[in-house]
Amino acid sequence: MSTRPDRQLVTLLSRWLARHAGDDELRSGLDEIGVEGLEPQQREAVEELAAELARPGSRGSLERTARETLEALALG
Repeated sequence: MSTRPDRQLVTLLSRWLARHAGDDELRSGLDEIGVEGLEPQQREAVEELAAELARPGSRGSLERTARETLEALALG
């Protein structure tokens, strides 16, 4: 039985926010899981996070975007 993509992404983001996963693992996980099967708002949040992750910047800004994405995924 496969896990829904929103739940896989919640797990991935939770691990990254707790610093149990690095940026590379987050990046590859986002690519692997993808956005297929997500609600439009969830898809937009994940795509925004992926774009933020691709840009050089501060960890704080990326964490804020990750938390917003986590909220969008959890609320559906």
